[in-house]
Amino acid sequence: TLRKPISQSSMADWASKNLNMHTQGIFRRRISISNMLSWNGGSIKKPMLITSNRTIKKEACEMFKLVQSYMGDRQTRMDRNHVALVTVTKCWSMQGLRDELYIQLIRQTTDNTCYRSLAWGWELMAISLAFFSPSPKFQSYLEGYIYRHLDSDEKIAQHIKDLKNKKITKSRKKRKQNTEDEGLPISTYAKYCYRKLQKVAITGGKKGLRKPTVEEIMHARNAILTPSLFGSSLEEIMLRQQDKYPGNKLPWVQTQLSQQVLALGGEQTEGIFRIPGDIDEVNALKLQVDQWKIPNSLSDPNIPASLLKLWYRELEEPVIPQQFYKECISNYENPDAAVAVVQLLPELNRLVLCYLIHFLQIFAQPSNVGRTKMDVNNLAMVMAPNCLRCQSDDPRIIFENTRKEMSFLRMLIVHLDTSFVKGLV
Repeated sequence: TLRKPISQSSMADWASKNLNMHTQGIFRRRISISNMLSWNGGSIKKPMLITSNRTIKKEACEMFKLVQSYMGDRQTRMDRNHVALVTVTKCWSMQGLRDELYIQLIRQTTDNTCYRSLAWGWELMAISLAFFSPSPKFQSYLEGYIYRHLDSDEKIAQHIKDLKNKKITKSRKKRKQNTEDEGLPISTYAKYCYRKLQKVAITGGKKGLRKPTVEEIMHARNAILTPSLFGSSLEEIMLRQQDKYPGNKLPWVQTQLSQQVLALGGEQTEGIFRIPGDIDEVNALKLQVDQWKIPNSLSDPNIPASLLKLWYRELEEPVIPQQFYKECISNYENPDAAVAVVQLLPELNRLVLCYLIHFLQIFAQPSNVGRTKMDVNNLAMVMAPNCLRCQSDDPRIIFENTRKEMSFLRMLIVHLDTSFVKGLV
């Protein structure tokens, strides 16, 4: 969980220490912090944040033009998908540009009198959060900014109206005024960004060696309105699949990936669930699964196995909800009590957990363990962190509970009767 958003005064203090104060006019007067953090129709000659890196200094100024292009405030021959791709790829490849992009987006979405431009600025922030997080020192600043926009639609509409009624500067007179309100309510973007920031701060962004693709950019944009099958709650996932698979009792993503692991001979593959699949291949499969597709080209069972573990791990709430955590680690040595905890779970969680245990029981069979080298202890070790989440920050408690979590899951694999889920979808 993230810290509470820092106060406005703390943010001003942070800005005074970290902003690379710009100057203007022939006397090179310093621009105020409020102007530094307000929409700008012109270009910038140096980065928004203090840096000594020459490459970052150059790239930051070019990136500001890309931000303006994406928001429709600067003309460009590239389409918006390609502009987003170039912007995101720069920051994904160059860590030092990430905070710079987020502070530029904060600037361009502050005191912006064009609603369409404002919405597109928030959209670019949402897309960026799918690929990389801000630095820990900038995280609270960005979180505070997003937090202030969670219920801000009326205030924003009034603020834009007030700004337009005021005498505007020459630079703003040059701007094409677009009276059409295009885009979603800003609170929709803010709520999505707030959740996304919390997740990306913990899990990190896009991993692997392959650079971002246009398909990933489009997928990140679509996720604002259509939640991903990864990182959502079980209830949301079941609601999403209602139209496609109305009769299913289990999440489609869970059953499909599990069946893929078995179809590719996962129960005969040494180190299954322990040896990770190629991260770029896993990312590619994740993109397909989020579009309800399972490609026919899969050959390595470690790919769907890794993605299946990721799906369990990224659930908004773990398969075993937090309120049952203490009971689980209290009954890690008692088979009957461990099985009794499962019966107390909400129906959907109970079915999902029983399906998982039934799946693991296949791998725990002695005939398969001889090939996979993954006995019940190893299976419990790799899967327990994906089912139970310790909330403590104390390393000693985490260490002690990890052992209990593994033992609890081992009890379920050995003693839980899951015969009823055979053939269930």
